[in-house]
Amino acid sequence: MSGLASYPGNAGRQTRLRRVAANLENAFALLLQAPRRAAPRLLPWRRDGIVIALAASVIALAAVLVFLDAPTIRAVREAPSWMIWPFFQITRFGKSGWFLWPLGIAFLVIVAGAPTLPRKLRIVLAALAVRIGFVFTAIAVPGLAVAVLKGMIGRARPYVSGVADPYLFHPFNWHAAYESLPSGHTTTAFSALVAIGAVWPRARPVMWTYALLIGLSRVMVLAHHPSDVLAGALAGTAGALIVRHYFAERRLGFVITADGGVRRLPGPSWRRMKAVARALLA
Repeated sequence: MSGLASYPGNAGRQTRLRRVAANLENAFALLLQAPRRAAPRLLPWRRDGIVIALAASVIALAAVLVFLDAPTIRAVREAPSWMIWPFFQITRFGKSGWFLWPLGIAFLVIVAGAPTLPRKLRIVLAALAVRIGFVFTAIAVPGLAVAVLKGMIGRARPYVSGVADPYLFHPFNWHAAYESLPSGHTTTAFSALVAIGAVWPRARPVMWTYALLIGLSRVMVLAHHPSDVLAGALAGTAGALIVRHYFAERRLGFVITADGGVRRLPGPSWRRMKAVARALLA
């Protein structure tokens, strides 16, 4: 008796699965490869700019914590319910799953559909997959880092103790009530802002609006102090920029310029992506 694999339909499915598996293996191999070449040294003005930005961020965080956290959360607690209610609806869209699930599914659809398409369409899909993979990674990595960091820091959320105490910390508590710093929702929002804006610059105004509303909503629903939100914005921005630099070192969607900066490589046009979409749906 011949095995099931001897039937043409089963053999074809096995071949397709092997191609999909090979595509996934190649995608991860590209991501984990060593940099193409040694990155050029940062020019002094770029290096000094990074140091100044880090110092300014630390000073801003300290100032917000000392002067704004307690007065702000007291004011929010006294605000009328009609003012707070819209932010309970807005804040739901700050979870990373709103980005990671669609991006992950889109990536898998591309990998699954690419093997059967003509070579020109496969090239377009490969370019699109790189950009989707970048946005996914730029949101997932800072989010994962912050999820661990906030448990280590152990800052209490507003009014956990019954009073507006921004200095209540319980490090390594690993309880949701003590995972206020940094804000995870805000980290997601700002990493998405940087990542999506880096790939599709025209989306930046929309993403800025989204990120600011999510950050504001976390304070308005008394889930975080203002300094938690600022820390989340800084963590999301820095994390996405680090991931962008990682991709640029491997010439995946970006490239490092002679002065140590990062430049976006041209991606597939909307016309070509629509052609690919029609081919996948055919």
